[in-house]
Amino acid sequence: MRKFNHCLRLATCTLALTLNPLVARANEAVENAAIVGNAFETWSEGTYIFDQILAPDVVWTVHGSGPAAGRYTSMADFVEKASTPLVSRLATPLIPKVHEFWAVRDTVIVRFDGAATTTSGSAYNNQFVWILKMQEGRVVEAEVFLDLRAYDEVVENNAPKLD
Repeated sequence: MRKFNHCLRLATCTLALTLNPLVARANEAVENAAIVGNAFETWSEGTYIFDQILAPDVVWTVHGSGPAAGRYTSMADFVEKASTPLVSRLATPLIPKVHEFWAVRDTVIVRFDGAATTTSGSAYNNQFVWILKMQEGRVVEAEVFLDLRAYDEVVENNAPKLD
């Protein structure tokens, strides 16, 4: 009977913890961190997989000034107007090196450097902060900070790859 009571108390405590909103939020943060962390790890190995975790209607905001700055209201819009102009001028994949990583509730923040070689053979190095709002395992909003001057130099001074 004592063992049964101990098991019952343990089950009750476990149930109470899983119903506790703070625990649920912590679990949400852990799950979101794992999703984004796995994507960055795969990307650092040379395979970009963010298209698998971005919602098709993601709202992607690039802060700053210049042609790439602005608000994009879908993944297709962002890829066409901001990503492709840069990526088409890189001879090698942009590889991230993560410095800081935070996850709180539905938000994951990543500070990282990115490096690649341009089509003219010069180095492209940039620093980024991505603030990603998650919903059901997908990024639904992204706020991005980077050195847009470095981005613009690559776009303006390098020919796009021929596919």
